[in-house]
Amino acid sequence: MIRPGRSLYSRIILIIAIIFGAGSVGLGTAAWFYARIAADDAYDRLLVGAALQIAESIYAQEGTISVDPPVSAFETLSLSANDRIFYKVVDPRGEVLTGYNDLAPAGSFAEAREPLISDGEYRGFPVRVAVVGRLVSDPVAPGWAHVVVAQTREARTSLARDLTLKALLLVFAMTSLAFMGVLFAVRRALAPLTRVERELRSRDPKDLTPLDLEIPREIQTLVSTINRFMDRLSGRIALMQRFIADAAHQIRTPLAGLASQVDLLTEESRPERREQQLTRVRERTAELGRLTNQLLNHAMIIHRAEVAEFDTVDLAALARQILINAVPSLAREVDVAFYDPPEPVLMRGDGVSLREALSNLIHNALKHGAKTRLEVRVFAEDDAAVVEVVDDGPGIPISEWQRVREPFHTQSATGSGLGLAIAGDVVRAHGGELRFRERSEEGFAVILRFKRLQEVPELPERGDAL
Repeated sequence: MIRPGRSLYSRIILIIAIIFGAGSVGLGTAAWFYARIAADDAYDRLLVGAALQIAESIYAQEGTISVDPPVSAFETLSLSANDRIFYKVVDPRGEVLTGYNDLAPAGSFAEAREPLISDGEYRGFPVRVAVVGRLVSDPVAPGWAHVVVAQTREARTSLARDLTLKALLLVFAMTSLAFMGVLFAVRRALAPLTRVERELRSRDPKDLTPLDLEIPREIQTLVSTINRFMDRLSGRIALMQRFIADAAHQIRTPLAGLASQVDLLTEESRPERREQQLTRVRERTAELGRLTNQLLNHAMIIHRAEVAEFDTVDLAALARQILINAVPSLAREVDVAFYDPPEPVLMRGDGVSLREALSNLIHNALKHGAKTRLEVRVFAEDDAAVVEVVDDGPGIPISEWQRVREPFHTQSATGSGLGLAIAGDVVRAHGGELRFRERSEEGFAVILRFKRLQEVPELPERGDAL
């Protein structure tokens, strides 16, 4: 039973949505990371610029180092109303000239010659700290003075947040456009499946012709499989219809004859005539039984040709057993011979179908061919496994060799015409060949040839020779 599941469209859209969502999260994270870098870079330039302005205001006079911080340096850093500015100036001897005494960047800055920037915390605030050195050339107190400037991170965070938001809006807009395009593209890509479904739904149940649609390569295998299935189904239905028609046609005549015989029997009062009518009824019943059995066997053979699994079969043992079973039913004197090969003659096949084919050949030979002699020969010939059924009867004229392979074609008034048709179907299903050998001194022969199995597996012990 087919269990309904999520549609292919929804599965594709869900997978793409997950990919787009993961991509958006990744892009958002990257946008926040690079926005912080950009904000830090921008404000670091201002921070270093302010520190350099303060450093430029350091001067030495008569052994005294002084500093006069310019107002412009702090105006540059006061662009954000929420940020706080901290600074201090240290002379070459390490004494604080001005600013916050306890302001100290991470690590030592005594040897700093180039601007240093680091993160830190001051008075409970996360800050960004810049350190700038200034060489003092006073003869009394020469050396490097340092300017330390710290700024809280509110402005940086605000700028990074603003940049990230704008980047996210752009990502969301592009993702939305891309997702809408994907929805349209997936819908268009799945349109051939919809056409196939619509074509199948609109068909008459009796229409099993192959689908004739322009389809993409990706679903060619699917449509080809559907076409092969419909072709097989059409063939099976045709076989079933032919079987029903053949059975109706073939059974109708013996049934009508049997009904007539029964009518005559009910009206017959003379004992001797009544006995004759009973004999004819028995003959008609037996004929109808044989016909029905062969019709059913023919249907069974056709069915097994597609579903039966092949096993290793000893063709000689199988033919021998069938001949043994057929001998007790003989109603006349017939010399029966079986030529048993010294080694098993093996093949891959369906034992039930092969049994039915050989049984029909032997039955036909005993009933319609053999007058006094019947021979069954099984032997290996190169890579072929061969069965010959030879009798001393009149045989089949060469002109009829092709027609007798067809169902219901017979030269006998009491035959059904299915024996050779069944054998032919079995041989075709096994990739073999059904032949005839023209009547000679040895007699007329029906020959079955199959592909022989070269490897010899272990088989049960064979019984006594016939």
